[in-house]
Amino acid sequence: MQLTINKIVKAAVITALASPLSAVAGGITYKDGDDYLKVGGRIQLQYNQVKPDGGDTTDEIFFRRLRPYIEGSTHKDWKAKIQWDMGKAEGENEIAVKDAYFQYKGMSNAKLTIGNANFPFSREFLTSSKYQQLVERTFVGDHNYGTPDRNVGIHMTGNTESKKVTWGASGTVASIDPDNKKLDFDTPVNRNDDFNDGFMVGGRVDFHPFGKLKFSQGDFSGKTRATIGVAAFSWGNDGDNNTYAPGDSKADVDSVTGVEVSGAFRSSGFSVDAQYNTFDADTVLAGITDGIYKNGTTTLTNAAIEGGYMINNTIEVVAGYQTQDADGYTTAWNRTSVGANWFINKHDTKVQLTYRMGENLNGVENADEDEVFLQTQFVF
Repeated sequence: MQLTINKIVKAAVITALASPLSAVAGGITYKDGDDYLKVGGRIQLQYNQVKPDGGDTTDEIFFRRLRPYIEGSTHKDWKAKIQWDMGKAEGENEIAVKDAYFQYKGMSNAKLTIGNANFPFSREFLTSSKYQQLVERTFVGDHNYGTPDRNVGIHMTGNTESKKVTWGASGTVASIDPDNKKLDFDTPVNRNDDFNDGFMVGGRVDFHPFGKLKFSQGDFSGKTRATIGVAAFSWGNDGDNNTYAPGDSKADVDSVTGVEVSGAFRSSGFSVDAQYNTFDADTVLAGITDGIYKNGTTTLTNAAIEGGYMINNTIEVVAGYQTQDADGYTTAWNRTSVGANWFINKHDTKVQLTYRMGENLNGVENADEDEVFLQTQFVF
C-alpha cells in the first residue's frame, strides 16, 4: 500500500510541474482546457488531555488528521477525487481511504457521484472537520453514535434553481463495527474482520430561506443566513459476516433506522447550530442487555447545540452542549464545552482550544471526565 501511495503522489507532482498554474483556491489547481489537476490537503496536530474523576490524567500529541487529496479530470463534466488519511492508520491499514469517487456534473442543478463519499445524513457530519467550531464533533455528528460514515455506492445531490432548497439521496453498502457501547458506522473500504455489512438507503432536504447556507460553522460574512433540514436512512444486515459469540461485548447489529432534524443561523458574527438525531437499532441475537442495548434493542437519541461569536474575523469564542441517551443507559450522558478559536488565515490556518466537561459517561451515573483539546490546523 505504501508503494502505491508513493507512486500516486509522484505522478501527481510530475504532472503538476509540467502543467500551467491557473488558480489557487482550496488546493493548487493546474489546468489545460477542460483537463485539470488539483492537489491539496489538511494537517491537524492535536494535543488531548483526559482527566477522569478518581482516575489518573493522561495526555498525548498526535496527528488527528494528515489528509492529502488529488482531484482531476480529463473529460468535460466529469471529475474524480482520491483522499486518504495517514493520521488514521491502524493495525494493518497503512492509510484510511476517505473520498474515492468519480462524479458527473453535466446535469442541471444536480450531480451524480459513484464511489466512497459522504452519506446525506447529519448536518454536523457533512460539515468538514476543517470548518468545525469545537475541536471534536458532538454526538450528533459522530459516526460512533449512529451517524453513517462515508460509504460506497451511488450518491445524488442537487438544488432548486434559487438554491433555497438543497437535497441529497444515496444507496450504498455500509458497515457497522460492532460494539455494545456504540452504534459505530464505518466505510467498507477500511473494514475489519468483524464488521457487519449491509445495504443502506437514505436522503435529506434542507431549506435556506435567505439563500444557501453551506456546511460550515462560524460567521465570517456577517450576512443573515439560516437553514432547517430533515434526513432519514435505513440499514439492514445482509448476514454475510456475523461473528458474535456468547459473552462477547460486540453483538452483531441486525438493523438501524435513523432520523435527523437540524438547523443553523448566522448573522452579524453570531452563529448557532442545533441538531437532534434518533436511531432505532436491533441486534441479530435477541435478548442482549449490555451497553446501549436492552433486550436486544435500543432507541439511541442525540441532541446538540453549539454557537459562537466572531471578533474581527480573528478570534471566536465558542460554547456547546450535547446529550445522549439509550435504552441501556441508567442516565443520560451529557457534555458541556467552552473554547476559543484563533483564525490566522480564516479556516486555512487556525488554532483551536476546547475544554469539554463530560457527565455520566456511557450512561453510567457519576462517571465523569474532563478533556482539553488543543489543535492547530493548516489547509492547503
